[in-house]
Amino acid sequence: MITVLSGGTGTPKLLQGIKEVVKPEDLTIIVNTLENNYFSGVYVAADIDTVMYTMADLINDEFWYGQKDDTFTTHETLEKIGYHETLKIGDKDRAIKIQKTELMKKYSLQEAIKIQKDALKIKSTILPMSNEQSNVKIKTTDAIMDFHEFLIENQSKPEVIDVMYEPVTPASGVIEAIENSDQVIIGPSNPITSINPIIQMPGVIKALKKVHTTAVSPFIGETVVSGPAAKFMKALGFPVNPVGVAQIYKDFLNHYIINTSDDKYINIIDENITKVSLDNIILKTIDDKINLAHKILL
Repeated sequence: MITVLSGGTGTPKLLQGIKEVVKPEDLTIIVNTLENNYFSGVYVAADIDTVMYTMADLINDEFWYGQKDDTFTTHETLEKIGYHETLKIGDKDRAIKIQKTELMKKYSLQEAIKIQKDALKIKSTILPMSNEQSNVKIKTTDAIMDFHEFLIENQSKPEVIDVMYEPVTPASGVIEAIENSDQVIIGPSNPITSINPIIQMPGVIKALKKVHTTAVSPFIGETVVSGPAAKFMKALGFPVNPVGVAQIYKDFLNHYIINTSDDKYINIIDENITKVSLDNIILKTIDDKINLAHKILL
């Protein structure tokens, strides 16, 4: 059994490789929910939907958001009649979000996800990290913003001073999935707003210490693979490179994979992590993704 801790961009690229080499029924994915919120009247769980679309081969892998070959008739009509959407939501993607919103009137987020992933013929288990709502706030030099306000409306441009979010408790089965795994994989997602909220939930680090855990760096040198992780790392006092990520995961991590070009960091990381490997973590092709999946798996 393999369990993956995932956000919504970096890790789904790796999941495309993992799902080719692991039986789907042997794979559990625990997904960040920190950025979930309501937009345009629908509940948006962007990271969860991205993981679902990835596992169902529906993902728009140009943007790692929404479904491929989607249309935007509803969005364009809303704009024409004077309603500005914070998020540009495609029509097919909106259908999934509408259903999830309606399901959550009767069921927990976890139950709603199971109904949807089953409808999409996904055999792997997909768990939200929590069923509780927690909103992340980004403190900048000028204001305190919601995550999507910072990311979309301000295009991640403001200088970040702090990243704050409310603690939540794990969804049913999260701790058990970790403890019963042969291996846990932490993908190259944002360590501050995607992975750390998962590992800081009660009982998660204790569970991770019981299993073999491998992480893939989200940094190539001082350049982040995607998203605003560099600004968040700097704001919280971590080195903006693979060393900073190792410091966040050091209490439980057994194996850390960094890019082949980052050999200069090995001696520093060795102080905290037992095994550090150099490999190609630039996941451009499906072969890149499958090759890295093979290297990760025990």
